[in-house]
Amino acid sequence: MAKFRTNHGDGGKNSSGMIVRVGLFGAILGGLFFLFNQFTGGDSSDNSHENQETYYLPTSSGQIIHHQYYSLSYIEEHEQAEWVAYQLTKEELEQPWLARMDDFKEDPSIRSGSASPEDYKHSGYDRGHLVPVADRSFNEAAMSETFYMSNISPQSRNFNGGIWRELEEQTRYWAKRNGELYVISGPVLKLEEKSRIGDNEVSVPSAFFKVLLDLQEPQVKGIGFVIPNEVSYEPLFDYALSIDDVEEISGLDFFGELIPEDLEKEIEGNVNIDLWPFSKSKYEKRIEKWNKQ
Repeated sequence: MAKFRTNHGDGGKNSSGMIVRVGLFGAILGGLFFLFNQFTGGDSSDNSHENQETYYLPTSSGQIIHHQYYSLSYIEEHEQAEWVAYQLTKEELEQPWLARMDDFKEDPSIRSGSASPEDYKHSGYDRGHLVPVADRSFNEAAMSETFYMSNISPQSRNFNGGIWRELEEQTRYWAKRNGELYVISGPVLKLEEKSRIGDNEVSVPSAFFKVLLDLQEPQVKGIGFVIPNEVSYEPLFDYALSIDDVEEISGLDFFGELIPEDLEKEIEGNVNIDLWPFSKSKYEKRIEKWNKQ
């Protein structure tokens, strides 16, 4: 078993500049106020929602869809989203969870038609959620939206139930700890795919990413991950990257309209993993149990 580090030291990833103090908070709030008014006044997607916040969305090369509880960009060539984006709050996570429903269904919002649940049958791959069910278990409508096939991507069983599960659980812990996170997840479609499955020829990604942004004081910070679509026995923090690194690997631009320009380099170009506490017990559970299911 890999040694689990409790004090990471520098490790080539820490930067004291990541601790952005109160003096910068006014700039962030000012930027958010301006961008909220600029980017939420209109929406050109097919199913816009009143008050839909779009200022934190990444760049897109697909059809942007705004569901009630998350947004996505769908790539017809790969029959899946290139990213999903949403805000995850402590308040949502502390509400009573509903029992899980397995309600996989095609997404009627996709102009070209989404992948179908049948594409995954006998494929050897899980129907892996990009927006986790547990992130949206506070009401029935929110949970049901996570079962649109536009939110599903082919994932190896031991990846989906292993390190990806660990990252999802860590993300909920960090959201509770920090109060709120901006979350963007997706397949790394820029990398060579592993294969194709189903009648719709859904691409099987070779890796997945997740980026997280915390704009809550006193420590404004960001972190990213790129993890191969396969079983892993390494500690989760070994996959931690700066947001800039994930942008380079994925070919996407994250939070370009959210972070004030004078702070973007500082927040996206650095990662201090000591500001993101990792769970030794979850890692051990993954190695001893989750990877073997």
